[in-house]
Amino acid sequence: MTTWVQFWQTFQEVFRYTWAHMVWINLVLAIIIIFFQRKEAKSAWAWLLALNVLPGLGFLMYLLAGTDMHKRKMFKIKGIEEQINDAVRRQEYSVKSRELEQENPDLKDFSDLVFFNLESAGCMISGDNAVEIFTDGNDKFDALIEDIKNAESYIFLQYYIIKDDVLFQRIREALLEKAAQGVEIRILYDAMGCRSVGKHFWKEMEKQGIHVAVFFPALFGRLHLRVNYRNHRKIAVIDGKVAYVGGFNIGKEYIGLDPKFGHWRDTHLRICGSAVGGLLLRYIQDWDYAARENLFENPKYFILPEEKAGNVKMQIISSGPDSELQSIRDNYLRLIHKAKKSIYIQTPYFIPDESIQTALLMATMSGVEVNLMFPCKPDHPFVYWATLSYVGELIMAGANCYTYDNGFLHAKGLSIDGKACCYGTANMDIRSFALNFEVNAMIFDQNIAGEMERIFRDWPVHLRQESESRHFRFRPAACMTMYTEQGWRWQRSPDILQELQRKPEGVQKHPQDLLKDLQRREAGN
Repeated sequence: MTTWVQFWQTFQEVFRYTWAHMVWINLVLAIIIIFFQRKEAKSAWAWLLALNVLPGLGFLMYLLAGTDMHKRKMFKIKGIEEQINDAVRRQEYSVKSRELEQENPDLKDFSDLVFFNLESAGCMISGDNAVEIFTDGNDKFDALIEDIKNAESYIFLQYYIIKDDVLFQRIREALLEKAAQGVEIRILYDAMGCRSVGKHFWKEMEKQGIHVAVFFPALFGRLHLRVNYRNHRKIAVIDGKVAYVGGFNIGKEYIGLDPKFGHWRDTHLRICGSAVGGLLLRYIQDWDYAARENLFENPKYFILPEEKAGNVKMQIISSGPDSELQSIRDNYLRLIHKAKKSIYIQTPYFIPDESIQTALLMATMSGVEVNLMFPCKPDHPFVYWATLSYVGELIMAGANCYTYDNGFLHAKGLSIDGKACCYGTANMDIRSFALNFEVNAMIFDQNIAGEMERIFRDWPVHLRQESESRHFRFRPAACMTMYTEQGWRWQRSPDILQELQRKPEGVQKHPQDLLKDLQRREAGN
């Protein structure tokens, strides 16, 4: 009892001292924000406003969500850093000297992007890969469990969300069977994403021989001091031969068993070939940071593939708040600027920064066909409303914007001209670009990019053939925001929705023309 009294008295003294000097504390934080942290002007002004308008609360908010991680070297490549740097330099020379183009003529249009990813993020390119695309969670997890059952040496899993439900029970059975056979198993999870799972769950896994590590663990089990920075990566590596990366987490909703979301539409890649090494490297760096265990010292993890798996050329790109550059965002930006004919984007959240939004608007107004698909239902309402405002601007410029109405869309990626695509864990939003730890596969292959675009285009036809209702159609809900900004009456916006829905074969009139029709009708009233 005496201890608690002393603690409370000490806390009161610290609080009174902090409050009495809050003006000076805010001044110091303001100086740090302006002169020592490379924040965008909007972000800097927002934090300065919070510090001054909400002195105490603003200070706590800054400690929880505003601290800058750019100057921290979180992830280290212990033991093989020199070899990796040498390999990157050799590939850079190969691109500069045109050797890469001569050996791979289909990379001619993208050699500058390959070099950019090498120079900015050290992303090595490999050309011996095979890729399998999954859009349904049942198919993806059936394949993953089968690969787990065939594992001989090790199984590394990393997911943002892992739930103790029917899906993970299936995975756990396969993992425990392999653990009993002596296969090394490691699971890395994010504390915020897995906050619904108690510590006893992970302790039970450890008792059964499975190594477990948590990224940014919560203080006292509940208090997340780094709530703004999450490890959003979803990686599986098995024996260094097979790897998975994409949008599926582990939970029953991802296999369509949650009635709130219905069918879950996502995109996940199964990769064989040298690119597996890029995902393995990413996993080991994350594990080293979370578990303080250097796996680079063990050569058994780094075994080159004996046979060529395929011909797909690929770079594995990682990004996070610890880096000065937003590598995945910059890669997206370069792809958008390189597009000559078409751009296809799928994302559950569309809140791009100014550079991405401007690039898409410029592409649309330059005659490039810009196609955007996002969900019809919000899992985060405020984020969804923000999405609609950005979508409305694209619609006004002439982009084709669709909602996926047969459940929930969680796919994350971009494809251009049927030649190259980038898919993985990063949403098309500011959080994924700047605050989350993400990983994507940049693929230079006409077959894979073409397949991604075919999947995008074929879904409306496929769904209309299966059902009389049009699950996949243009929805001009975002235009409502534009009406308000233009001074048009909000209640008239359903007129366009009804006009579009009367078209039995989909949208036959350009959205901009429909908006002009509405404006003319408004002027005549």
